Amino acid sequence: MAKDKTIYTCNECGGTSPKWLGKCPHCNAWNSLIESVAESAAPAKNRFASLAKTAEVVALADIEASDVERTPTGQDELDRVLGGGIVEGGVVLIGGDPGIGKSTLLLQALDALQRAGQKTLYVTGEESGAQVALRARRLGLDGSRVQVLAEIQLEKILATLDAHQPAIAVIDSIQTVYSDQLTSAPGSVAQVRECAAHLTRAAKASGTAIVLVGHVTKEGALAGPRVLEHMVDTVLYFEGDTHSSFRLIRAIKNRFGAVNEIGVFAMTEKGLKGVSNPSAIFLSQHAEPVPGSCVMVTLEGTRPMLVEIQALVDSGGPSPRRLSVGLDRDRLAMLLAVLHRHAGVACLDQDVFVNAVGGVRISEPAADLAVMLAITSSLRGRPLPKGFLAFGEVGLAGEVRPAPRGQERLKEAAKLGFSVAVVPKANAPKKAIEGLTIHAVERVEEALQVLRTLE
Repeated sequence: MAKDKTIYTCNECGGTSPKWLGKCPHCNAWNSLIESVAESAAPAKNRFASLAKTAEVVALADIEASDVERTPTGQDELDRVLGGGIVEGGVVLIGGDPGIGKSTLLLQALDALQRAGQKTLYVTGEESGAQVALRARRLGLDGSRVQVLAEIQLEKILATLDAHQPAIAVIDSIQTVYSDQLTSAPGSVAQVRECAAHLTRAAKASGTAIVLVGHVTKEGALAGPRVLEHMVDTVLYFEGDTHSSFRLIRAIKNRFGAVNEIGVFAMTEKGLKGVSNPSAIFLSQHAEPVPGSCVMVTLEGTRPMLVEIQALVDSGGPSPRRLSVGLDRDRLAMLLAVLHRHAGVACLDQDVFVNAVGGVRISEPAADLAVMLAITSSLRGRPLPKGFLAFGEVGLAGEVRPAPRGQERLKEAAKLGFSVAVVPKANAPKKAIEGLTIHAVERVEEALQVLRTLE
């Protein structure tokens, strides 16, 4: 069978060249030519065929909307992030740092699916079959009947998928797979894009759910072209410090569920185990309250979680530093200005360090009030009361704005034994919550005044 012709396409002008050049002959742009495959004359070989099945044109009102059937993976935290389980014909891209636990989690999920009667396939391109078997033994998956294929050639992988017709297949990893249609090495932009497109098309045509494991760059983003993220149905990021036993999986994109959902796992000798109460990870381990610590309730998708915000204020000299871990650094500078202007708390000559405990990243502005109260507590050297929490967005005018789903946040705090809360006035519940005293405030200075009365 003759191979398709290789050409080089310019990213800038779209011009083509039969061979690679340092400069595009059409627009003179440097290093803009990327290897691709020319469209074949035979329609059956058309590499630009639709990734989804073609249907007739119908009115939107005439389309029957039905719930998507999901297959649980046996890992509750993974199912939460996926939106309930694996979808037939869905394509999932999961990325994370080396050694974070991607292969471990997927091997555990495949074993649980296989034991539930699903046909599974694990395609390994980075390890041999013996290495995968050794990992399964360490995880306690003795006697697992998960089918394993050690292969990196795309055409052989597609032939195996077509022959075995598994319900779910894992490709570990997409950067190791290569196609004979291209001459570039595995992991190049052209190879990753071409192989992902063929695998996605195979998943949609056969109904096999495919999970692609992707490498990440030094900046933490998925390696390869961004078109890879647009091509798949779900994008998951595996986060966490390799020196810590806790791992987070975050959904960045999900066509079949909510985004920004997170799953929390603990790495044990027998693999990854789901953490049913993740708030315990992010809360203080202090026996008594300490200055500079304030607990807030953040929302991760549909899950309210309590996170400890720690602040340290120290003399800094003529060029004070502002450093935040897990929070927006620019927003920290803004909050310090608001704190000075509207509450009279000056940190002009102080170093300010803020940290979200447990390695969690908080992107919502509802953390503003907790950050400001933690900074004030550290500056004055006075701890906040035991069982105290706060949340709310702070504006430049000093007003405290409401946070979404405030009732759920307060109920979660009361369930975990917190007794005092400072919240925006708009989030104050109409009915009292048992065991929780709520102080509703409208401005930053009111929140600081409440602290003084509680000391």
